Amino acid sequence: MSKLTVRSGKSELALKKSQSLVGLKTASEEPAEQKGFVETELHKNLGGFQIVTLKKDGEDIDAKLDEVRQDDDVEVGTHVYFAEGSNKPLVATGEIFITFAEGVSESEQRIVLDEYKLELVERRSPDRVIARVTPLSPNPLKVANALQQVSLVKLAEPDLDTLLDEYAFSIPADDMVGQEWHLQNSGSLPGVTYRIRAGADAKVVDAWKRLDGLGSERVVVALIDNGFDLNHPDLRTKVIRPFDIWNQSPNISMGDSRFTHGTPCASVAVAVANGRGMVGAAPNALFMPVSGTSFSNRATEQMFDYCVENGADIISCSWGTTDANFSLGSVKEEAIARAARNGRNGKGCVILFATGNDDLDFVNFYAAHPDVIAVGASTSQDAYASYSNRGREVSICAPSNGDWPILAARASWDEGLSWETGVFKFYRDGRDRGAQYKHFGGTSSSTPLVAGICALILSANPDLTAREVKEILQSTADKIGSPSEYTNGHSVKYGYGRVNADKAVAEAIRRRDKDKVTPTPAEVEEPVASGQGLFRFTVERQPSKGWGVQAGVYAEYGNVLIQAEKFQRQFSGYPVIVNINELGGKTVYKIILGAFDTVDEAKKLQEKVKAAGISSFPTDLSKLG
Repeated sequence: MSKLTVRSGKSELALKKSQSLVGLKTASEEPAEQKGFVETELHKNLGGFQIVTLKKDGEDIDAKLDEVRQDDDVEVGTHVYFAEGSNKPLVATGEIFITFAEGVSESEQRIVLDEYKLELVERRSPDRVIARVTPLSPNPLKVANALQQVSLVKLAEPDLDTLLDEYAFSIPADDMVGQEWHLQNSGSLPGVTYRIRAGADAKVVDAWKRLDGLGSERVVVALIDNGFDLNHPDLRTKVIRPFDIWNQSPNISMGDSRFTHGTPCASVAVAVANGRGMVGAAPNALFMPVSGTSFSNRATEQMFDYCVENGADIISCSWGTTDANFSLGSVKEEAIARAARNGRNGKGCVILFATGNDDLDFVNFYAAHPDVIAVGASTSQDAYASYSNRGREVSICAPSNGDWPILAARASWDEGLSWETGVFKFYRDGRDRGAQYKHFGGTSSSTPLVAGICALILSANPDLTAREVKEILQSTADKIGSPSEYTNGHSVKYGYGRVNADKAVAEAIRRRDKDKVTPTPAEVEEPVASGQGLFRFTVERQPSKGWGVQAGVYAEYGNVLIQAEKFQRQFSGYPVIVNINELGGKTVYKIILGAFDTVDEAKKLQEKVKAAGISSFPTDLSKLG
């Protein structure tokens, strides 16, 4: 009988016997492949069996298994099956879960078990038992199938084991990922003889592995630029709240061959992992295209205000000016500052600008804004990209061209560039990689790469402020170039170094986990070295009545200031109250959020505090005065 049907859970399985695999239980611990009759071991333990192929020598699987069962070392040999439509091996463990019909006595149940030479393993209830086959029993699948036909039996389900899917992270299988050396640089490229430098990358693949994924689908990356091809397969599924500044409409202008820049920029940041083409640094992030760059004060205000009002977490800008006639005035500076400080519900939008490609000793005026992450460029040799503008405002650099270029998406109307010979229209080496992609570079490419990395950072820790994201990028960067080029950790070429996505994500996770450890009322937090700084606050007496939400107890006043400032940002609109008391002969400080007339009101705030990942509980203020 090569086919049979058995019950499994709430359905039935149609099974077909494997003609090559069998399951063995042996007395010795000798590796299966050392046994003369085993050809290959596929699984060491599936349902308690080693799953192997046998050296059949022309025999059919039934005859060969019968022969193997006679070996002194083989305790049990069983057939392996496949469920209809599945390629996963399935084996019966030997146990059968039996539910008898209502009213069947134990003596009657015993008769049924004896009929099939079954051993009673466990009684779950008067009518439910677990039985196991014995050497005198038929195949457990056949027994279960036969039991299902017995009038005394309501259900007979054989215990089956098969392989389950492991939902571990795997690198995207998009066919051009191997060309994207800026994500992970092994020192070579598929189909390219040109040697690049191993390790001269942004460590994005390592960051994905640390996150066990490709970032959060809740993070929104806005790109302000021109020439977005929203029909490109790497972008079209992730567009959210598009807006065109020039036509004051959500309908993005497309098709003008003069404007193609936005498409490759967007792809470097957020191109989706869809099994083909390329992927961006943050493939899961959403993409907000804001089309229409402008020097106008009014347009500048509108583009940044639009990003804030429509939920952008990150704003990437690969444009600007170094013309001294067009430095930023106060209106533009304030528009950028508002987004950097008021976006993300007060945590601030992370704003990035390219330093520029002019080989100058000063950066793009927009990139010089103190609230901006100014991104320069490094090469596939981990060297300075000579075109990248220099200056004390450079925050960080990231892989781009200058040696070997970046792979990026191409707008369908992009006519390409006729380089020196007119041959290398889209690809440096002239080798065609498809109509939807091209080689790309400049600080235009390094900036959205860092924007995508910022999306990974916020995926790891969405509570970070924009300023904290900038600090993390700078403090975790890898110093490249000569050490003599750095003064107090900063270089006018490289900023604080070449971006390291993995280290940045690790630091974001560390800060997240640190913030989640909130002391219970019976505990006191240890002193921390960062309890220094400049704080502005007013003090007024809190009446000893009503209810609040206690969110921590601290022994160091510096910690109180740090946490109070953080809570003010997180829960603006609610007073932060400090109760000074004694615990074990030491002064301690309890931080309470809110002051309400009723406990029910306090419980509503507690839900918000809990949603932010902070342990807390309602507390009676009258007992703390």
